[in-house]
Amino acid sequence: MIPWTLSAVRLFVTDIEKAKQFYCDQLEMPLKQDGRSDGFLLFDLGTISVVVEAIANPNQEADLVGRFVGITFNVPDVQSLYDSLRAKGIEFMGTPQLQPWGGTTVSILDPDKNAISFVSVPK
Repeated sequence: MIPWTLSAVRLFVTDIEKAKQFYCDQLEMPLKQDGRSDGFLLFDLGTISVVVEAIANPNQEADLVGRFVGITFNVPDVQSLYDSLRAKGIEFMGTPQLQPWGGTTVSILDPDKNAISFVSVPK
C-alpha cells in the first residue's frame, strides 16, 4: 500500500501583494517563504503547506481564481475566530453554523473570492 500524505494546497490569486496582506497580516498565517518576486507565497501550517500563487496569464487561467477551494482548517473555536476576523474586516460567506454531526463551520472569502472554511469540533 502507498503511504499517502497530503503535503500542500495551492490557492490561485490575481494580486500577490493583496494576498500577502490578507494571509500574513489579517489571517496571521506563518510565512515560510516570500516568493512574491516569483509570484508565490509559501505558508507552513505544520503538517501541510499552503502555496498562494499569482496566475501568470489571466486570459487562460482566470478560472483558477475565485472559487470554492475545498480546504477546511481546524480551529479551537469557530465563533471566536469569526468575531476576531470580522473585526479585521474579513468577508464571510455567512455566520458560524452548527452542523448535524456536532461541529461548527464558517467560510471566508479572500480578496480574490477564494472560499476557505474553518471548523471546530467538540471534544
